[in-house]
Amino acid sequence: TDKAVVEVPCPHAGRVAKLHVKTGDRVPVGALLLTLEGDGQAPARADADRSTQPAPEAPPKRQPPPPAPVEEKASEPTAPVAPAATEAASASVSTEAASADLPPVPAGPAVRRLARELGVDLTLVRGTARAGRITTEDVQTFVRQRMSEPGVRPEATAAPLPDFSQWGPIERRRLSGIRRKTAEAMSLAWRLVPHVTQYDTADITELEAGRRRYMRRHSDAPAKITVTVMAVRAVVAALKAYPHFNASFDPDCEELILKQYYNIGVAVDTEHGLLVPVIRDADRQSVLELATVLDEMSGQARARKLALEQLRGGTFTISNLGGIGGTGFSPIVYYPEVAILGIARGRQEQVIVNGVPQVRLMLPLSLSYDHRVIDGADGARFLRMVAEMLSDPVRLWLDA
Repeated sequence: TDKAVVEVPCPHAGRVAKLHVKTGDRVPVGALLLTLEGDGQAPARADADRSTQPAPEAPPKRQPPPPAPVEEKASEPTAPVAPAATEAASASVSTEAASADLPPVPAGPAVRRLARELGVDLTLVRGTARAGRITTEDVQTFVRQRMSEPGVRPEATAAPLPDFSQWGPIERRRLSGIRRKTAEAMSLAWRLVPHVTQYDTADITELEAGRRRYMRRHSDAPAKITVTVMAVRAVVAALKAYPHFNASFDPDCEELILKQYYNIGVAVDTEHGLLVPVIRDADRQSVLELATVLDEMSGQARARKLALEQLRGGTFTISNLGGIGGTGFSPIVYYPEVAILGIARGRQEQVIVNGVPQVRLMLPLSLSYDHRVIDGADGARFLRMVAEMLSDPVRLWLDA
């Protein structure tokens, strides 16, 4: 998949005679992946045993007829649809609903959601997957075709890039699957979520001293207790106090989906790109259990061994860049969540404590959130609670 690595067993024995795809290709469902040669047997396709499986029935034809197909290359990334083009295309894309006697359109929830966002009537889209199933690429192709029709133009489009080679040597490098998927997710989040970011600092002097003492005394612990682990614990306590931060917004129904579970995603920097494994039921785990789970998942992320389910189902995300540096940053909400916590590098600062100047270890925090769901006052309260939890290690360790 785009981020997880899944082992697909081959239903045939033999030797790989030819690969039909290469690293970085975007391969549609049902495409030929490789050819096998067996002892005295005809080459077999590894994606499915088409010789023994009857061909699936094609879905009934719908009216009006689908647009003429355009030639596509599986190796080329699908061009994104400009947000500004959505309204301009609505007049030609949206049509009357299909009649009630037609069967349901074969499309998954993600495809239907994309179609709603772009104003596409799925009964007009020709599916290219098995049994005529409609994919996201089919919806995007349909919109591009309609946008190319006379009289249909987006209000604003990005200017074409100049020829950079006229000023010096250049190199073109294809995005990896992880980087491409990250770009798509961040673009979607930035387009759909009205972001606001607030900042605060936490005095972690006592927390850091206690954390170091514990690790010295328990050098044989299964995992290292880090600031990120303690932040997970603080966030869970704040989510319980402010449940609308542990939610998703459904604009179609104008409803807030409040989640009764606490699955915390933690951004992990890998050589392949950003991955966000999810710690499930973080509220039911002790500090040591959280540390162990986070250590295991971080190692799996860097080794590209995360399962797909380990990347799904998050309710809130934490991104800690303190190990790299920086004084603060504005993280992008991991849609369809409504908030994300950013942590920068702690630094020694002189602050006034009970009227006396002291040097304390201060941790910069940033909270980005969906302003449709969260007001500024609640954002400040949530972030202040997280900061206070991190400043009180006893409360954080026992009561969170």
